[in-house]
Amino acid sequence: LVGGYILKAKDERDKLLESVFILFPRLKERVSQSAETLSGGEQQMLSIARGLMSKPKLLLLDEPSLGLMPTLVDKTFETLQEINKHGTTILLVEQNAYEALQLCDKAYVIENGGIVLQGGKDLLENEHVKKSYLGL
Repeated sequence: LVGGYILKAKDERDKLLESVFILFPRLKERVSQSAETLSGGEQQMLSIARGLMSKPKLLLLDEPSLGLMPTLVDKTFETLQEINKHGTTILLVEQNAYEALQLCDKAYVIENGGIVLQGGKDLLENEHVKKSYLGL
């Protein structure tokens, strides 16, 4: 609920909370648990959910897959795609190039603080990206 503190109408806050629980059913199971006792993946879900509670037009995420087990990485990116389908723009900084490029509409590859490539999903076929970031 902390993320929705700026919402004045309790009805809207409750509706948003339910929509967040649909995206992250695990959080509903853990609703009475303290955030510090959640697993790393659950804490990441909570972080994203807290951001969604303010009905953002733009959601900024820094390394949402960092430290997550592979099954949770896949689930996280599926959830981000769902959030985006519902109209929230996502600005994502992510070292998992493969997952990020599959999700994106626009992408920028940054090396040494500068943009060296830009595009979209087509970057998955770029030889430099394949060699340097995808390990192919």
